[in-house]
Amino acid sequence: MVIAIIGILAALLLPALSVAKSKGKQAGCVNHLKQLALCCQMYGADNDGKLVENLPQGRGTNSWAPGNMKSFNDATNQTLIRQGKLFPYANQVALYRCPADPSTAGGLPRVRSYSMNCWMGSRYMETDSRPNGFRTFVRETELAAAGPARLWLILDEHETTIDDAWFLVTMDDSRPFASFPATRHQRAYGLNFADGHAEVYQLRDPKSQIVGAQAPAISPQNADWLRLKQVTTIQ
Repeated sequence: MVIAIIGILAALLLPALSVAKSKGKQAGCVNHLKQLALCCQMYGADNDGKLVENLPQGRGTNSWAPGNMKSFNDATNQTLIRQGKLFPYANQVALYRCPADPSTAGGLPRVRSYSMNCWMGSRYMETDSRPNGFRTFVRETELAAAGPARLWLILDEHETTIDDAWFLVTMDDSRPFASFPATRHQRAYGLNFADGHAEVYQLRDPKSQIVGAQAPAISPQNADWLRLKQVTTIQ
């Protein structure tokens, strides 16, 4: 009888413990993002108000966090993280990885879970993409056009799409969610903003919660896609 009661209690407690563990990892991710945002502000203070450099793979060297997470040699290479322009400020390798990220390479955890807004840190999206007048931001003073609290800087990217540290958002809707936000926080992802705060965005559309070969095409009217676009850049 006692054993049966213990079994029932354990069955009742396990889901609560699982949720608590998940919430703890989510809080850890948000803390990492807040620290990275603060480090970006410190970088700007030391570099004449410039945002830390952010370029797609093959378009520059020594950007904010070098390395391609789809490359076996890069995925666990902590040296690449240390070579990034942000590392003198965010100088703990663990800060670049979400505590809930399950991805590995060769049995070892990948070194990075986070990617930066492609409209921040370079003019690449203006000069190469030409997206109908949307703005890029390379200096802190430029953020005032929208308000730094309304522009995201770094977010938690899904383990199946993460490659370089450059998160693509096509404001012309040519490729909705070409880079995909993480779903590991109970179908939510964390992101920080240029003013230093961080938030958690819940993915509400069922089509936003399936990533990979079986993922349905994302409509430009997808609510989760529209929400991310609203805090990405301005015209």
